[in-house]
Amino acid sequence: IAFYAPMGAGKTTFTTAICRELGIEEDAVSSPTFAIVNEYRTASGENVYHFDFYRIEKEEEALDIGLYDYLDSGSLCLMEWPENIESLLPEDCLKVHIEVLSDLSRKITWEEKN
Repeated sequence: IAFYAPMGAGKTTFTTAICRELGIEEDAVSSPTFAIVNEYRTASGENVYHFDFYRIEKEEEALDIGLYDYLDSGSLCLMEWPENIESLLPEDCLKVHIEVLSDLSRKITWEEKN
């Protein structure tokens, strides 16, 4: 799942809510801005990978961390700032857009390619 949104729109908050629903303790979830990827384990023992590509300047940097190993693992991958690696995203990626409205509420839309 790729989250497209401006800074402060709630990408990490949304990711935290998904993780909480999967049985991951909320305080275990943090934005991996400097690590690029954090690994969590669901209540049923499955891996979840949380990426933050904000600091990625070249797509090769994402490849250097083994991006395709994560994407091909069958585990849930939650990605912030996916626009920095756009051409590397799988075709079946669910793209979630978070828009901040004038009243500071959020509008969430998504697009899915099969």
